[in-house]
Amino acid sequence: MKIGFFTMPIHPLDKDYKKTLSEDRQAFLLADKLGYSEAYCGEHVTDVAENITSSTLFIASLVAETKQIRLGTGTVNMPNSHPAAIAGQIAMLDHMLDGRFNFGISPGGLASDAEVFGNLDKDRNAMFVECIDMVLDIWKKESPYNLKGKYWTVSTERTEIKELGQGIMRKPLQKPHPPIVCTVVAPFSKGLISAAARGWHPISANFLLPKWVKTHWPNYVKGCIEGGLEPCAQNWRIAKSIFVCEDRKKAKEYALGNQSPYVFYYKQLLAKFLKHGKANLFKEDQNIADADVKLDDICNKLIFCGTSEEVADKILEFREEVGDFGTLLYAGHDWADVELAKKSMELTSEKVMPIINKNIKIAAE
Repeated sequence: MKIGFFTMPIHPLDKDYKKTLSEDRQAFLLADKLGYSEAYCGEHVTDVAENITSSTLFIASLVAETKQIRLGTGTVNMPNSHPAAIAGQIAMLDHMLDGRFNFGISPGGLASDAEVFGNLDKDRNAMFVECIDMVLDIWKKESPYNLKGKYWTVSTERTEIKELGQGIMRKPLQKPHPPIVCTVVAPFSKGLISAAARGWHPISANFLLPKWVKTHWPNYVKGCIEGGLEPCAQNWRIAKSIFVCEDRKKAKEYALGNQSPYVFYYKQLLAKFLKHGKANLFKEDQNIADADVKLDDICNKLIFCGTSEEVADKILEFREEVGDFGTLLYAGHDWADVELAKKSMELTSEKVMPIINKNIKIAAE
């Protein structure tokens, strides 16, 4: 099992914006230094807590300072931009990273983002499909382009001057394109079937209960079979909220205490889910009333905290429940205590993962 990194992120509303962006960058640079295999960041334009407004711009700021880690958008919210803009930016980013790029895509989940871009009442799933299809067509076809859809048109037929290079769009370095990944947030996701059939790889969100994460693998397999592809557990990524500290008392206080950045994260999500009718994601029993969904229960189920050995055991138990997967994505949270946050990432890489992989190897043998 590999270790990677994924952050939305979510920060306190009154924390200095420049400081949050700096700490988010430091987390990615630390992940690279510690040998994390890949790292993703989300993007949200209309949320003060979720502070990265462009995942591509954020990743571009890391190009020169990272050495081996693959960087990914987590995700580009496709309906909120023009397919030609996305195709051009991603192709350039793939070249800047010398092919160390994963292309994470989604319809976008933040309602206020959809509203600000004029998409709130539109079929954003249909927009998502049209947009990614156009992006892939731009990369696959030669100019001049003539792509017409319900939501967008892409053409250079009237203005192309081939001998001058005008009207021609760049293609990515990786062929036929960078690996495409999609974040899966719904139990029994039907969209995952379609994505897997197209050869795209899933990331199961860190705010899903194990019961719902488990439902993703069968649909991934079904999609792969429909697409004539071989299902591979190594292509499945699962994000988890993890905090490791060899002082057990300190670990519990930082991850589950009243001032915990982890608790703040799930408090934010719970409030948003309740507001938008998505609290079912936190319910093992769908008959439970929204008012009976408790923050303490959510945190105790979804945050893995403790010593290296304790966290390794919890991850192995989780793997036993949901099935084999290829990459554990350490979920980024606000650095309320910078040194503790950094040390947790270090311990996860250097202590927790060796324990996990030793046990996986023993079980396989």
